[in-house]
Amino acid sequence: MHLLNLGILAHVDAGKTSLTERLLHSAGVIDELGSVDGGNTRTDTLALERRRGITIKSAVVSFPVDDVTVNLIDTPGHPDFIAEVERVLGVLDGAVLVVSAVEGVQPQTRVLMRTLQRLRIPTLLFVNKIDRRGARYGDLLSSISERLKAAVVPMGSVEGLGTREAGFLPGLGPSAPAVLADHDDELLTAYIENTVPHDLLRRALADQTRQVLVHPVYFGSAITGAGVDALITGIRELLPAAQGDPQGPLSGTVFKVERGPAGEKVAYARMFSGTLRTRDRITFGDAREEGKVTAVSVFDHGTDLVSDSVPAGRIGRLWGLGEIRIGDAIGVPRKAYEHVFAPPTLETVVVPGPDTDRRVLHLALTHLAEQDPLIGLRHDEVRQETAVSLYGEVQKEVIQDTLADEFGVRVTFRETTPLCVERPVGTGTAAEFNKKGENPFLATVGLRVDPAPVGSGVRFALEVELGAMPYAFFKAVEDTVRETLGQGLHGWRVTDCVVTMTHSGYSPRQSHAHQRFDKSMSSTGADFRGLTPLVLVEALRRAGSRVHEPMHRFRVEAPADTLAVLLPVLAALRAVPRTTETQGALCVLEGEMPAAQVHGLERQLPGLTRGEGEWESVFDHYAPVAHGTVPERARTDHNPLNRKEYLKNVTRRPV
Repeated sequence: MHLLNLGILAHVDAGKTSLTERLLHSAGVIDELGSVDGGNTRTDTLALERRRGITIKSAVVSFPVDDVTVNLIDTPGHPDFIAEVERVLGVLDGAVLVVSAVEGVQPQTRVLMRTLQRLRIPTLLFVNKIDRRGARYGDLLSSISERLKAAVVPMGSVEGLGTREAGFLPGLGPSAPAVLADHDDELLTAYIENTVPHDLLRRALADQTRQVLVHPVYFGSAITGAGVDALITGIRELLPAAQGDPQGPLSGTVFKVERGPAGEKVAYARMFSGTLRTRDRITFGDAREEGKVTAVSVFDHGTDLVSDSVPAGRIGRLWGLGEIRIGDAIGVPRKAYEHVFAPPTLETVVVPGPDTDRRVLHLALTHLAEQDPLIGLRHDEVRQETAVSLYGEVQKEVIQDTLADEFGVRVTFRETTPLCVERPVGTGTAAEFNKKGENPFLATVGLRVDPAPVGSGVRFALEVELGAMPYAFFKAVEDTVRETLGQGLHGWRVTDCVVTMTHSGYSPRQSHAHQRFDKSMSSTGADFRGLTPLVLVEALRRAGSRVHEPMHRFRVEAPADTLAVLLPVLAALRAVPRTTETQGALCVLEGEMPAAQVHGLERQLPGLTRGEGEWESVFDHYAPVAHGTVPERARTDHNPLNRKEYLKNVTRRPV
């Protein structure tokens, strides 16, 4: 039996979860259709999801299609939960991208399609809601091709469009040979000679779909079931089966972690090679930690079943791996875990309710961060505050509800602020030497900080001989450099720089006569971990750093006669229009604006455009903050900017 790991993706409210229900019903897995409005769908299992009517967490469910077992992963559509989608993409064999026949191509639709194409994931399109008033066909096909920059092949036509009786009539249209001939010389010859056999056309369609050269488009309705059988046929015939050798070396990827009823960790993993069995001891993560798998389940016929093993190609739930995290590689790593969407650009401080136990709150937030690594927790020891990173305001509301529902913790939040970064503006050097001056550590560390190209991150380099001291000491310096750069001169993460170690030195292992190793006379890793922040911050101070704020690239489509009202508001929010194009009665404006202002404009846009404005924005880059308005971020008491306070919090050694 073939396996297919299939993702269902869409802009919020396009009908993705309803389509999942219809697929399960058509496959005979469920007897009655669940409803998003009724809160009884198979994949939206969280009480919060059912109450809000949106998908928050990805969910896996399985169904058979003839000789193919499909593991279907339903993903969130709201952009605030894009991290859930990101983790799923790495385990898919194919995808169905859902588009509303009424709303058409929406902002998140474009983001998702660009990503699917970049990752080379074969994708079918399903245009949902053809039974709704205002549904479109011909002009929507043109819009999909143009706005998604995709070669599309309509897989049939629609009758009764916009009515409850709307139906889908399968059959390749007259445009299919021309689209497919662009990538197939044999088909091109037959097309020119007007002798295209049907078998050749279907074979070319399957090949080019799997190569992500074309995207078949189906129309239908998840509510009435129109077009769903044709889509199921396309899933079976056009998308590639999962690959992998069950006898090969063990290799898999964890894409989801949740807590079981007893608080135990449960990891969802896709196996790409080998077979993982119960009671196996495996290695995982960057640190190649070891753990023993105590139980396994796999997905089949709409549920998960206890199993002895998870072979290559399948998705399994794993118990017993207490230290496992999302993104961890199991066994042989396939490739580095890749972030395909922009990181969060916003942050807010969590404010405990009057009766909230701070220890319980910290534990609850830690559990949430395990399930979503992009909820970056930052604890300020001085102010006794915890901040979380965010994609948007809806995510903040969901975190608040989740803390209350699942952990009984009541919180509010401070105003959302942008997550800035710092970049060095020049070169700075500093050094402290073993047993000289006021250096309380048995270590010599010299560092130089240089600016690096935008987007390069942090690189650590050596200008000293690697054999000049034990490797563990070099590793301690590098790890501490990366950790220290989490808070720069203004409190923000420092990036796009090269930190070079220019001086090194240590005190070899020593002891008094006839006594054991004496820490007070010999260097340890703690000496290098303690000294490195002092040297690094001084080098950074001499280099100087500048704060950069996150900027979004935006596109707004609105009636042309509202432009006079819209432009002053954009200017007040520090938006910079780059291009303006008039398309009949509509005006399309593109430009950039600070991420901190995006939510404010989204709230104002309906009133400014009579409810006809369409807004799309995505993180694009970081831009320097104007001098005089540099935002400062609170630092922890372990920050080495204040040498005296810092040394109170680290272990010093007598020299």
